[in-house]
Amino acid sequence: MRLYPESAVSQLEFDKVKSLLQNHAQTVYAKEKAGQLRIHTKKEYIQLELKQTHEYKLILGQGQYFPNDFTQNISRDIKLLSIPGSLLVGEQWMPVRKLADNTRNIFRWFDTERRNAFPALANIIGDCYYEKLIIELIDEILDESGNVKDSASEDLQRIRLGLFRKRNELRRVFEKVLSKLFKAGYSADIEESFSNGRRVVAVFSEHKRQVRGILHGESDSRKTAFIEPEETIELNNDIFALEHEEGREIQKILRELTSRLSPYAGLLQQYHDISGEFDFARAKARLALDMNGQLPNISDHAHVELADAYHPLLYLYNKTSGKKTIPVTLTLNDSGRILVISGPNAGGKTVTMKTIGLNQMMLQSGLLVPVSPISQMGIFKQLFIHIGDTQNLEFELSTYSSHLLHMKHFIEMSNGRTLFFIDELGSGSDPNLGGAFAEVIMEELSRKHAYGIVTTHYLNLKVMANHTQGILNGAMQFDEVNLLPMYKLVVGKPGSSYTFAIAERIGLPKNLIGKARKLVDEDHFKLDRLLNSTEKDLQQLDKERKELQKLLRENDRLKKEMQAVLDKERHRQQVELLKQQNRISEERIAYLKDMERKLKQIVLDWKKTENKSDVVKNLKDLLFKRKEEIVVNKLAKKVDQKYKELNQHITVGTLVKLRKNYQVGEVKEIRGKRVIVQIGQLPMNVDIADLISVEKIEENAEKGTE
Repeated sequence: MRLYPESAVSQLEFDKVKSLLQNHAQTVYAKEKAGQLRIHTKKEYIQLELKQTHEYKLILGQGQYFPNDFTQNISRDIKLLSIPGSLLVGEQWMPVRKLADNTRNIFRWFDTERRNAFPALANIIGDCYYEKLIIELIDEILDESGNVKDSASEDLQRIRLGLFRKRNELRRVFEKVLSKLFKAGYSADIEESFSNGRRVVAVFSEHKRQVRGILHGESDSRKTAFIEPEETIELNNDIFALEHEEGREIQKILRELTSRLSPYAGLLQQYHDISGEFDFARAKARLALDMNGQLPNISDHAHVELADAYHPLLYLYNKTSGKKTIPVTLTLNDSGRILVISGPNAGGKTVTMKTIGLNQMMLQSGLLVPVSPISQMGIFKQLFIHIGDTQNLEFELSTYSSHLLHMKHFIEMSNGRTLFFIDELGSGSDPNLGGAFAEVIMEELSRKHAYGIVTTHYLNLKVMANHTQGILNGAMQFDEVNLLPMYKLVVGKPGSSYTFAIAERIGLPKNLIGKARKLVDEDHFKLDRLLNSTEKDLQQLDKERKELQKLLRENDRLKKEMQAVLDKERHRQQVELLKQQNRISEERIAYLKDMERKLKQIVLDWKKTENKSDVVKNLKDLLFKRKEEIVVNKLAKKVDQKYKELNQHITVGTLVKLRKNYQVGEVKEIRGKRVIVQIGQLPMNVDIADLISVEKIEENAEKGTE
């Protein structure tokens, strides 16, 4: 991406983001890459970087372990390995082995399932392979501490065996000499020491001539002399020769190992880079977790559609101090490419502008940005910025001259893939003249289809934005009652500077404020007052909208609760119905079992008894009595649907129901405890105890309707 001016990186504080990213990096490779972070314009590269960061963020969020534990910088050792005739010593081979082991763990981690789940991260090792021979060759020669093994060669094994024997022999001989000198009273307090790698005895200086051997020196106080006993000189010479031979053999073995692994220097450098790439992805993911970075939708054309976008550094600062950060939501597209933001000073205009610019820089450098995932961000090839006082003493330019110089560059170089930011367009000169130039500049930038944000206090720019296609008005909300900025951007209307309101609230004399108002053009004053009133109305509407949304959410909650209650009641009724069905089924099963048992008994009785008529009678009673009960039950159910039982005294004319056969009739005559009941055309003489007074349900319903 082309940036103008060169200080755009620091003006938008992108350098601070790079510094935070470097702090999360563990390897030199990742730190250098973070420090040299570039802003790209190729969609495929940007998407790959973003997806790698997003996938590593998922790994961290899920608490998974990713096996990239190698953090050492061994580039020099790997480069040395590639040079013919070079030599790597034992301690240099251990990091090389650790790097190869780290790569092996990474390849094992990316099984088929994880390659499908994290394709962007798997792309880092896509052009590489794991060579197990590297570790095998190192383990064949070196132990875990980096020392050459005895089994590295037959000669080394023979030399070390000889050293072991000679050292044991030297130890026995030396102990005899020490014992003899101690008995003679010649040995000093420390008894023995080493000089030039040879074992010597410490004797009092006055006895040094009594001890045969080689004098290696004396102590600083001249009281102790260090002598190599005559008996151990030959053994020490043998050991020295063997140690020298051992060193040459070790060097020969290590040189051979270096030669055998030299062809893999390029592959090891690739392993080293892979480790750094995964560390870089991890650093970006850590930064994204800190600032709530998300992966928005990416389009290859110039477009800005941000939902709940935060200034990354402000979000981090407020997060640390426990403050709330107000997000920005706006859209810049073909129908509205330039946004003119107005409002009072310290209301958040510049912060809003920097929020858009910094997030765009971060996105095109492969960093996740603190916006809603539903946001859509395009790719720009140029980013121009003009913020603050740019007075240039070196070229003797005034603030306004410098301002125009920047605007000249904006106009000449802008195109449809340019994103620009201008703070206080036209300021630094006569308001009328500066405002006129500002209009011309905005028209030209709009004509060139550039995208951007402009902040201003000029009334003519607010009016222009209102009737010029491709230019939108925006305002930062302000609490006029408490004189506090609300840091919230409202797109679609211009904002007031609240000049007189702020002056009144801070206590400037009213007569001065009155004089100032008289000096202001009446139409200008009316428009500013209208903007104040409009903003208050919008704030009230916003408040009511939030209250309505709250009520709607509460309504949805109550609706869900009611639905849950209805579902619970429906479930309870279904359970009761099933219980009832199960009870009826159980009664029928019990009846059938009882019927089966009785029929079996009748069969047995038929076989045993001679009086078959009794058995037949029992069979008839069993079969036809049940049928009569079924008929009676059906009749009872039908009568109960038509008639309602009454708990009242039976008199002549009362409608009654017979208890046994559920027939219904009218009482015609009462004779003591007997009653004449007319059932259809037939009068019946019935015991009064067998009757129940009833009334017709249909007649009752009709009465209620009337």
